[in-house]
Amino acid sequence: MEGVVTGFNAILDIQILLWISFGVFLGYVVGAMPGLGKGTATAVAIPLTFYISPLASISFLIGIAKGSTAGSAVSAILLNTPGEPSSAPTAFDGYPLSRQGKAQKALKMGLFASVIGDICSTIALIALAEPLARYALLIGPVELTAILLFSLTFIAGLSTKSLLKGLISGCIGILFATIGTETETAVQRFTFEVLELFDGLAIIPVAIGMLATAEMIRQTANRVTIDRNTALIVANSNKNRADRVVTLTEWRACLPSIARGSGLGIVIGILPGLGATVASFLSYGMAQRAAKDPDRFGKGAIEGVAAAESADNAVIPASFVPLFALGIPGNVISAILIGAFLMHGVTPGPLVFQQQPALIYGIYAAMIFASLSLLAIGYFGQSFFARAVQVQLKYIVPVVLFLCSIGAYLQGGGVFGIGVMIVFGILGFMFNKFGYSFVTFLIGFVIGPSFELSLRQALALTNAEVANLADHPIAIAFGVLTIVAAFGIALQRRASERGSSNEAANVAS
Repeated sequence: MEGVVTGFNAILDIQILLWISFGVFLGYVVGAMPGLGKGTATAVAIPLTFYISPLASISFLIGIAKGSTAGSAVSAILLNTPGEPSSAPTAFDGYPLSRQGKAQKALKMGLFASVIGDICSTIALIALAEPLARYALLIGPVELTAILLFSLTFIAGLSTKSLLKGLISGCIGILFATIGTETETAVQRFTFEVLELFDGLAIIPVAIGMLATAEMIRQTANRVTIDRNTALIVANSNKNRADRVVTLTEWRACLPSIARGSGLGIVIGILPGLGATVASFLSYGMAQRAAKDPDRFGKGAIEGVAAAESADNAVIPASFVPLFALGIPGNVISAILIGAFLMHGVTPGPLVFQQQPALIYGIYAAMIFASLSLLAIGYFGQSFFARAVQVQLKYIVPVVLFLCSIGAYLQGGGVFGIGVMIVFGILGFMFNKFGYSFVTFLIGFVIGPSFELSLRQALALTNAEVANLADHPIAIAFGVLTIVAAFGIALQRRASERGSSNEAANVAS
């Protein structure tokens, strides 16, 4: 409690509060624009944090992530074009409600569910991160190697349709992480005598290239379809008040879905690799199965909007649990935040609670304030955000690419950083086109140095003998979990493919 009070005192600065509010506002606007998403918004905003305090910087970026996650429901409801994949279930019932003249009702329920899920998840983060960090201090190099291997395998299997492609993506990320000076021997690896590569590739240009630049290339290729959908927006303003507000009856119907979605989002957020998309789809499916009349779903059931949005927004704060407790990024946002932490001289992990307690509790307080700001900004700015989705792509792409170039230039060593951004932008586009996971690539790139160092130390501690692993039961447990997860995911994918083939054969017959 003393730490929480210290954290709230730390953010009681008008500049920090303004940065948090600006981050939520910016994230909400960007989230409302189809296809940009929280990863792109957070990556592009990194350059804005160079000259402000660590607390303001991290709080600003977290505010963007929270705002864009909730804002992506705007385009899903009004355009039937989710701001990101995790908002797809929101469109199932949100768009039919919008077509029925109930857009304001759907937007408000989506916002309320988002805020409730976000606050519940933030409380779970505060309650769980530090206790897990205490146990994390007992984890040595052998255990850490097993945990990182499990996380990478789990993420690889769940972030793409092919486990093999996911593992390949992660291995490519680890390969790029080896570029630069080797830690123990000072040997230059893959530098080709290029001075800028001696320190390795900076994470910010790589992340901006894989996320923002690749997304702009993809959207430019689909600009005709995206602009056509944008042009079809029609403002539905029904004079009936019941179509513009969430009634008490609807609240009673939605509360169970919000509770399930929040709990599910917290659990999935803590587990590395599952992500918001899995949480929102599972929550939507659970709400449909629990409904007395499941046939209403897909035709304008407001419970569907509540279930999807509560789970979607609960994932973000919960995903910071492994980041703060173990220093392991569980998703793209966590990977980007590691770059921001390191940029300000802070290393996420169990020791941060001892070395930077004021910063951590300040971030907690800032996250709660960001949730309240999200409620206020989303509620009073709905009419503005509805207009934000009408911005044509030809105006969005140049602005985003300009901001990307600034970030890559400042953090990547000048013009060389822009070149890195372009190369990884093309690589990210190719990854997306051929079904490889850029999420797993970024996670592999981020954990690559830690994985290599812990593996070297583990081999030294065990004398490279398997029998010595008997002294490390945690490592054995995670090794077994890695094998079980790989086989389980592979069998599930094979069963799903067989089911799809049988269904297609039945349709053909």
